[in-house]
Amino acid sequence: MPLPPSDPSRQFRHRRTLEVQAFERADGLWEIDARVTDVKGRSVFVGRGIHPAGEPVHDLMLRLVVDLNFNILQAGSESRSVPYPGHCEAHGDVYARLVGLNLMQGFRHAVRERVGGAQGCTHLTELATVLPTAVVQSMVGEVIHPVGDGDEKPFQLDRCHALVTTGEVVRLHYPRWFRQPGANNLSQNLPPVNSPSSAGVPETAPAAPPLSS
Repeated sequence: MPLPPSDPSRQFRHRRTLEVQAFERADGLWEIDARVTDVKGRSVFVGRGIHPAGEPVHDLMLRLVVDLNFNILQAGSESRSVPYPGHCEAHGDVYARLVGLNLMQGFRHAVRERVGGAQGCTHLTELATVLPTAVVQSMVGEVIHPVGDGDEKPFQLDRCHALVTTGEVVRLHYPRWFRQPGANNLSQNLPPVNSPSSAGVPETAPAAPPLSS
């Protein structure tokens, strides 16, 4: 469906930007830098006083170090701009608790348990929840090769409307895995992506490398 038409009288008031970058390291691990910023379209009263238009109210970062099985080995956060300095970031870097989790196995539920609510920062916690699919996209073509020629069903099938195994895209591009509509298929019992094991990943690890611009 098309977007609802924009009203010509509308005026810009707020922009939230989410950015995720992935970096492959020489040691075979990957660093994931995630950032959220909030910018106002006009000066507003925030926290201690008037916050100028165009300057970030929030500028927050998470960094994860993950292995090729999506296990989190290191994690940390940095708050570069907050409305209540000295308080917003005074959570003792609770995001180190993400160490030991696997991005593909119950990650979002575990995030809520370990850092949700008053344990951490609302915006950093929300940012963490976008990381599973972002990291998968980062590794497609590099670590994950979803060609569908082997004996294992490509991880992406039956995970979105376009790639349902009874659909036209799968019929054309993944014919081995195509199922006639109405036929019995495997979409009811999806395995975890890559089915990685988190065995051997410690619950604690050194803090993530310092964040830098």
